[in-house]
Amino acid sequence: MKDFFRHNGVLILIAAVLLALVTAVVSMLLGGTADPLSNLVGIVTTPVRNGISALAGWTEEQYADAFEREQLKSENAELKLRVAELEEQARAAEAALQENERLRSLLDLRPSQREFDLESATVTARSTSNWESTLTISKGSSSGLEADDCVVDEYWNLVGIVLEVGENWASVATVADSGLELGGQLARTGGAAILEGDFALMGEGKLKLSYLPENAELIAGDLVTTSGRGGVYPAGLAVGHVEEVHTEASGMTRYAVIVPETDLDGLKQVFVIKEFTIVE
Repeated sequence: MKDFFRHNGVLILIAAVLLALVTAVVSMLLGGTADPLSNLVGIVTTPVRNGISALAGWTEEQYADAFEREQLKSENAELKLRVAELEEQARAAEAALQENERLRSLLDLRPSQREFDLESATVTARSTSNWESTLTISKGSSSGLEADDCVVDEYWNLVGIVLEVGENWASVATVADSGLELGGQLARTGGAAILEGDFALMGEGKLKLSYLPENAELIAGDLVTTSGRGGVYPAGLAVGHVEEVHTEASGMTRYAVIVPETDLDGLKQVFVIKEFTIVE
C-alpha cells in the first residue's frame, strides 16, 4: 500500500483537487438545491404530508359542520316547543272568547221576570244509540249540579235534563232521549201537552209532543216550550218546533214530531240551571 501511495501520490493529489473543484462547481451551479438523496426523500414524503394535512382540514370541517347541525337541531326543537306553547295559548284564548260570547248571548236572551243560577260546562262526550241519547259534561257535584237540573245552550234552548252526577262530571239526557218526559206548551196557542222521547224518532234526533188538546190546530214551525208545570223545570225554555202531525195507530189521539231547537251534534258548551226563581 505504501508503495502504491509512493508511486501514485501525485495522481491521487491531482484527483482530489479535481474532485474538490467539481464539487465546488456543482455546488455553485445548483445554488442551494438539495442533494439527490434529500430530494428523493422529499419527493416520497411530500404527498404523504399533503394528504395528512388535507385529512386534518377535512376532519376539522366535518366536526364544525356536525356541531352546527346539532346546534340547529337543538334550536329547531326549542322553536317547535315554543310554537306549540303559543298555539295552546291561542286556543285557550279563543275558547275563553267563545265562552264569553256565549255568556253574553245567554244574558241578552234571558227570559224576563226570572232569575237563574247558571253553571257553564263543556261537552266532553256523546252517546247516541238505539236506547239512549246522552251527553257527558265537565261539571258535577263539586260545582253544585244535581239530578233533574235543566241544561240549555247559549240561546236558552233546552238541551236536556241532568241524569247522573259525579264529582267533576255529569250525564245529561238530551231532549231526544227515549226516557225524557216533561210538560210542554205551544207558544202560539198556549195549549199544553207532554214532551217525550221516542225510540223510533231518537235516531233522527227528534221527539214527540203527545196528548195534544182535541181542538189544537198545529202548523209546521209552531214553537214548543217547557210549561213549567210542577215547578221542577222552569217555564218558557224553547224545546223545538213542530215538523208534522200524525194520528196514533189507535186513531184516537194525535201527536206532533218535534225537531229540537238546539244543535245536539254541534254543542261544545252548555249551561246548567242549578236554581231558578220567578220574579213578580
